[in-house]
Amino acid sequence: MTSGAARRAGIGVALVALMSVCFAGMDTTVKFAGPFLPVLLMLWVRYAFQAAAMTLWLARSKTAGFRAAHPRFQLVRGMLLLATSAMSFFGVQYMPVAEFTAIVMLTPVVVTLLAAWLLHERVSPLRWALVAGGLAGALVIIRPGSGLFGWAVLFPLAGTLCYASFQVLTSKLSALESPYTTHFYTGAVGMLMLTPLLLASGIDVPGVLRAASGWHIALMLLVGLLGTVGHLLLILALGLAPTATLMPFVYVQVMSAAAFGWLVFGHVPDGWAWVGMAVVTVCGAASAWLNVREAAARRPVSAVQVDTMGD
Repeated sequence: MTSGAARRAGIGVALVALMSVCFAGMDTTVKFAGPFLPVLLMLWVRYAFQAAAMTLWLARSKTAGFRAAHPRFQLVRGMLLLATSAMSFFGVQYMPVAEFTAIVMLTPVVVTLLAAWLLHERVSPLRWALVAGGLAGALVIIRPGSGLFGWAVLFPLAGTLCYASFQVLTSKLSALESPYTTHFYTGAVGMLMLTPLLLASGIDVPGVLRAASGWHIALMLLVGLLGTVGHLLLILALGLAPTATLMPFVYVQVMSAAAFGWLVFGHVPDGWAWVGMAVVTVCGAASAWLNVREAAARRPVSAVQVDTMGD
């Protein structure tokens, strides 16, 4: 690798690490603001902010536009990401952010299972071993006696399944769209689907906003900002370094979530939880790297395909 390529790769890794901090910070903000603000309203703001920001971005762009080559792909992709985000926003109200994040980071492992089942792809013994290791790590985190073994575990597990289904779909159609156009439709689909739910929920949105302090409004906007910036950082990183180089560093999010959990809530995972989180991180990062490497061997991997963060 030349010095210029190494420098670009280093910047790309730094951007991915910063992206991971953004997503961990968003989940922590949602958990912190949950007692003061309706979670459904925060979820709507997260997607409305992205739709508005990307509208401005595309309006000024000379290389990407609003036209979607495959609207149905954008709709289903947006729905899967919205379901993943919903599981995250509601799930962190009942679980520590670090443990929740670690379980959701099983996604590359579940992608391996779905690819073998739905796409009939051959899975090597190494990848099966990583699947077993990742699932074992998750069981250690949510073991009986951990305080996490209960109905709330359904949130990260459901989120992981939605997230993995999204990745399988995206891997088949990713080269057909600009990542910036897709980023816009992700926000637009989420906002449009959440709007009738918000209206039907009985939440008095004007009353909530009038009663909220400036600090609470700022937190709600911060949720939208962190989610939008996080995805953009990943897209920018992918223009600087190979995907296989970047993807393992997505797991910085687990450590960032643990750090934010300690700083904001004083929560420190116990010894066994750290063991489980480490196992999930190693197995998940290795699975992600293998998934990307094998996809690249079949055909080039696009920025849409690996813009797979579900927050």
